[in-house]
Amino acid sequence: MKKIISKHLFADRDIEQFIGLQLRYGVIISSLIVLAGGLIYLQQSGGLALPAYSQFIGTKAGFTSIGQIITGLGTLNARGIIQFGVVVLIATPILRIAFSLVGFVIEKDRLYILITLIVLSVMMISIFGGLKV
Repeated sequence: MKKIISKHLFADRDIEQFIGLQLRYGVIISSLIVLAGGLIYLQQSGGLALPAYSQFIGTKAGFTSIGQIITGLGTLNARGIIQFGVVVLIATPILRIAFSLVGFVIEKDRLYILITLIVLSVMMISIFGGLKV
């Protein structure tokens, strides 16, 4: 079996492999969550009557906050599960930046720590700046 961590604790290659695996697994897990939500959606709404396609009737806004998404997960609501998969997909690159920051801290590379902190701060401000509670 191949060793995941080399002799030197957290070498550059180990950090790169960990970040690559995190990105890969994040996308796979979010895809599986969305697929499961889609299958549940088909099962839940398969017996409904077809809508009138001659006029547009929008649906009510739902699952726009983390609390609503968690509630939807608890009740096995298909749209809540799909939205949770989207949240996991959005969180994947953010976690990549956070893990990169940890790697740069371990390497004690001050320039890249500063750059990564700026990128992470901009992403967090843009995500949570317009959040409705």
